[in-house]
Amino acid sequence: MIGGTGTISSAITRQLAQGGHEVWLINRGNRKDELPQEVKLIIADINDEAEVLRQLGDERFDAVCEFIGFVPSQVERDHRLFAGRTNQYVYISSASAYNKPCRSHIINEGTTLANPYWQYSRDKIACEDLLMKYYREEGFPVTIIRPSHTYSERSVPVGIHGRNGSWPVIKRMMEGKPVIIHGDGTSLWTMTFNEDFAKGFIGLLGNPHAIGEVFQIMSDESLTWNQIYKSIADALGVPFKPYYVSSDFIIATQPEGYDMLGNLIGDKANTVVFDCSKLKRAVPGFQAVVRYEEGVRKCLKYMDSHPETQKEDPEFDQWCDRLIETLENAKNNF
Repeated sequence: MIGGTGTISSAITRQLAQGGHEVWLINRGNRKDELPQEVKLIIADINDEAEVLRQLGDERFDAVCEFIGFVPSQVERDHRLFAGRTNQYVYISSASAYNKPCRSHIINEGTTLANPYWQYSRDKIACEDLLMKYYREEGFPVTIIRPSHTYSERSVPVGIHGRNGSWPVIKRMMEGKPVIIHGDGTSLWTMTFNEDFAKGFIGLLGNPHAIGEVFQIMSDESLTWNQIYKSIADALGVPFKPYYVSSDFIIATQPEGYDMLGNLIGDKANTVVFDCSKLKRAVPGFQAVVRYEEGVRKCLKYMDSHPETQKEDPEFDQWCDRLIETLENAKNNF
């Protein structure tokens, strides 16, 4: 596993280790204290190919899983490192690569890929194209996974946040402040807890039906943004105080250095419902079981006992206040 300690991959690492699999991780070792003892850690910069090869030796792997590949040059590097020494190369892409708004709000693996609003998504599409070229021309055993909004206990997932994650949004709720919700809060979105995602992912490892194929892994639970934010407020035991702002206005006023164009217009502002029937055919019995309001409580409990997750963001908080004040003044002066 290249990475193996992130939001998505940490749950996969734990479940594989618990299942008795031999798990190797290649990363910088920043979270090695959180790993199961039986995991074998190669501490290296994956871009240092000579050092990675030195530490790998003659090992061959049933699967190589790439969680931190964002641009084609990283996929090319992986191909050089692992072609001929793995039975399966699993690449994490992104559901943000789907063309939105879609002709149908129900998305499956055949939905057109295009995202003119977000370079991140276009790079993921380019990585997919390159990997399928390797598969078609030389049989490189690729499997592509497209997650949507997957979260772990380390952070409550929200639609709009600053540079330091969701804690400032939670803090606003606890202080009785309104929170900004794009649009009118009625578009549908899907949140998936990482422990659920891991079950579907592991079911595709060593699965002959997965080679040369693309799968999306998500919960079947679709919620409006109003329901998402109200679940957080309910878990905190505070009133739900939404403040609705059009996505275009949010983008026009965003602080310098933010990328809400891709995040909203290219992704979260659109209603999406995912059809995971292809995954369920390949992995019989797969079912996401953690409902969002349950996941939120897990996150809040974890964050309450881990102060390092409570990162302040005065810039984001001030932006929220200014945005709300500006719109309220406009209403009053109309």
